Amino acid sequence: MSDATVLSSAPAQEEKQIRKSEFIAYLTAVFFYTCMTGMLESYRSAYLVNVLKLESAQTSLFNTLISVIPFFLNFLIAMYIDNRKIGKGGKFRPLILASAVPVGVLLVLTFITPAPIVKAGGALLIAYLTAIAILFGVFSHFAGTINNLAVVLTPNMKERDTVMSFRSISSAVGNSAPLVIILVIGLIWKNEATQYIIGAALCAVVGILTMLFGIRLTKERIVYTKKRENPLIGFKEVLVNPHAWVIIISELLKNFRKVSTYMGVFLAAALLGSTSKYLLFGLPTGIGTAVGMLVINFLLKKFTSKVLYIASGIYSLIINTLAFLVGYTYFKNGSSVLQIVFIVFLFLIGLQFGASNLLPNMFQADVLEDLELKTGKRLDASLPFVVGIGTLISGTIATALAPRILYGDASIIQYIQPTDLIPNPEQSLKTKILMLFFYTVVHGIMMFLAGVPYFFFRLTGKRKQDIHEAVLENRKAMEQANQATETQEETENE
Repeated sequence: MSDATVLSSAPAQEEKQIRKSEFIAYLTAVFFYTCMTGMLESYRSAYLVNVLKLESAQTSLFNTLISVIPFFLNFLIAMYIDNRKIGKGGKFRPLILASAVPVGVLLVLTFITPAPIVKAGGALLIAYLTAIAILFGVFSHFAGTINNLAVVLTPNMKERDTVMSFRSISSAVGNSAPLVIILVIGLIWKNEATQYIIGAALCAVVGILTMLFGIRLTKERIVYTKKRENPLIGFKEVLVNPHAWVIIISELLKNFRKVSTYMGVFLAAALLGSTSKYLLFGLPTGIGTAVGMLVINFLLKKFTSKVLYIASGIYSLIINTLAFLVGYTYFKNGSSVLQIVFIVFLFLIGLQFGASNLLPNMFQADVLEDLELKTGKRLDASLPFVVGIGTLISGTIATALAPRILYGDASIIQYIQPTDLIPNPEQSLKTKILMLFFYTVVHGIMMFLAGVPYFFFRLTGKRKQDIHEAVLENRKAMEQANQATETQEETENE
């Protein structure tokens, strides 16, 4: 509990407080920030495999290094974010503004490898790629607090959930935007390396400008305690919270789906002849994701987030399995009708992404309030870090295994890497079917398993509302205590 006395509730905190211009500016900044991260997530793997021609063992090593090393750095970053002195700019806004430019620059550098380093190859090449990736990871950790900002723009829980919902929609659409950019660039420049450099540069420039402008128009409206304490206590509080453990286990299971998402751009190359046409896969799914979030927002009026997340896992398993069967039949028969049906199923798969992208953020926001009530402190960075322990384990395993599953002599899928002589090698029917299996069925299994832990999630309904109201009371007391302290300090200075 806070060291401040608990007073009566504060109705003003439950009024809508976010201006329309602020709301639009924030969503625009989120959109173009996610455009930058989406560019990296969608095409870095293809850049390593198709452009730099890394062996599967090298790609696996790279993926492992950029999962494990940033984890230890993020431990220090999380302690810093949750325990630094907070000024008038707020807890997250200064971090976002300071990291916008480095993130953009490092995004471009991700797709530019100096010729001497490429020629040297081996350890030097891996070291260079890893260094750029780790630096991007560090600065994007700070810039990524733009997502945390949605939780602290207003103390009003309904308004908060609305902002989080639209933030998730903006992120989903922004994440797909690079697919459109690369497709258009691909119509002008056929060289794959050139496509990635120009695409990254466009995403970086617009992303930097919109973040610097948009975040300046936002305001944090959550009261923070001025009490300083051992930052390790925050991690301990998360680790003993049963609601947090549900999220940890669920995210651990869910993140194994990275094996599936890894296959997407390569499946597009195998079926459509170019990674630039990944849009034809990503766009139906992206549209489905945006629609799915709107559907989830509507269904939240009738069902709890817990019920919807469990149901979405079951739906994911069913729809991904059906999508695989449609794709498998198409590979066997080559019917143009089945092509259209498969695109429809990609849209239907996207509906589930609406739940998996939106609801975990709401769960974390509710757990943050539960922790705030018990400790008197906002643990916005500590909670995601501890949750990240689960995602680190599964994500590292998934991204280390994915290249070995995809290509190489001992691989399961036997994907053929492009060469200078054969830029678009023909893939076998077996390769296409196996890629589709990992892209659909494996993803569905992971999402089904991710919903199982929520059978034990109890932070819903009346309990959730009671905690929120108690937190509002404590914040009012904390604000009065902070004001009294500031007045006393000013008097002593005089």
